[in-house]
Amino acid sequence: MGVWGQILAAALLTFCAALPFSAADPNDERCLTHLSESLQDPFKNLQNWTKAIFANPCQGFDSSLQGATCNNGRIYKLSLSNLALKGTISPYLSNCTNLQALDLSSNALTGPIPPELQYLVNLAVLNLSSNHLSGPIPEQLALCAYLNVIDLHDNQLSGTIPQQLGLLVRLSVFDVSNNKLSGPIPATLGNRSGNLPRFNASSYEGNKDLYGYPLPPMKSKGLSVLAIVGIGLGSGFLSLVLSFTAVCMWLRVTEQKVENEEGKISQLMPDY
Repeated sequence: MGVWGQILAAALLTFCAALPFSAADPNDERCLTHLSESLQDPFKNLQNWTKAIFANPCQGFDSSLQGATCNNGRIYKLSLSNLALKGTISPYLSNCTNLQALDLSSNALTGPIPPELQYLVNLAVLNLSSNHLSGPIPEQLALCAYLNVIDLHDNQLSGTIPQQLGLLVRLSVFDVSNNKLSGPIPATLGNRSGNLPRFNASSYEGNKDLYGYPLPPMKSKGLSVLAIVGIGLGSGFLSLVLSFTAVCMWLRVTEQKVENEEGKISQLMPDY
């Protein structure tokens, strides 16, 4: 490289160093702002989650925002597990359109899983396990075609498992154990074919009214002790009534026979 080339390279480096970092993508800023507002942080684990940081959370591939990882100036990963967070999951998370991993596990979050997560089209990992989330599993998650992991165990989710989730051909981890789910396990998840990863019973156990392969057959519900006692007492009482009725009828028939015999004898007696 000649002298002029060296001078030009040095000038470019100096110029680039003098450039300020670009502002955050407005979608990421909106995403972080609303998520912060929906969360309660009793132990102040997210002290640097402020509007000033939200305005510029990424410096290239680096981030000063706790729990955030950046990629090319956009939020790439949010990992906020085991921070004793309360509150709900903001539907505005869908504004973090470059998000590929969302981990909010082992907190005390309540409320539903927002169907708006369907707009995280790059999402590969969704871990919302060990919270107090309720309501159904959104069928719209099937639109996140790159999902590799759906971990929702140890919540209070109810309803059925959406059949549409079986369309996620990249899904390699699926865990909905220890919830309040009911109905049949979709065959597209319980009995996957071809080279698709299969999920064993541990992915589904702990849901009282959930059934189907790979869970073992449901045990037939036997009669309770009270029901058995009630049936026994009822049968005994019915037998007693029938027996008493039969005796009464026998006595009545016998009495009638005696009266008839006495009538015959009285007719044969001479009159004096």
